[in-house]
Amino acid sequence: MAVAAAVYGGSSPSPPRIAAQIKPNSTPPPPVFISTNPAHVNQHHLRDLYAICNHSCHRFPTIDAAGRVEPVDALKLREALSHSPVVVSAFTKPEFLTTQSSASPEVTTFTGIGGDWIRKVAPVTPENGRLIGFGRAVSDLGLTASIYDVMVHPALRGRGIGRMIVQRIIRTLTNRGIYDIAALCTDNQS
Repeated sequence: MAVAAAVYGGSSPSPPRIAAQIKPNSTPPPPVFISTNPAHVNQHHLRDLYAICNHSCHRFPTIDAAGRVEPVDALKLREALSHSPVVVSAFTKPEFLTTQSSASPEVTTFTGIGGDWIRKVAPVTPENGRLIGFGRAVSDLGLTASIYDVMVHPALRGRGIGRMIVQRIIRTLTNRGIYDIAALCTDNQS
């Protein structure tokens, strides 16, 4: 596993320099609601996101013949969330997912005067949106923190949503006076 250096200080480049080296997104992200409220995270939806993203909480996950990792243990996931001082979740409307069919029961249609326009102009919230991204940080709440489990729904990758999640985690930690921040990721995620 590769470990990123501290966010500010050391021999690591500054965040603006890193951002300048990354190519801009070709496809803009859909309307996204970013939340730092752990109550907005539905554990069943989060477990589904882990499965869709083929993300494992284990350093050396067990992989089946189809290349899928084992499902996340619900009790361990609940325990991990309760011990994570920073939890960031991202939501968008279900119609922005290409894998989501328009006949899905999650999509509520408003009929009557104006038809479907109310649903289209309503802002994204955790209540009307679908969980499409997640990230968390663990910390000693004084000096250091580590970022874990950053993931974005495969249909929406490459649109800057993961970057928004990481930036929100970093902003939350630095607002608490924590500047020594590491990110744990695999070689293909770094």
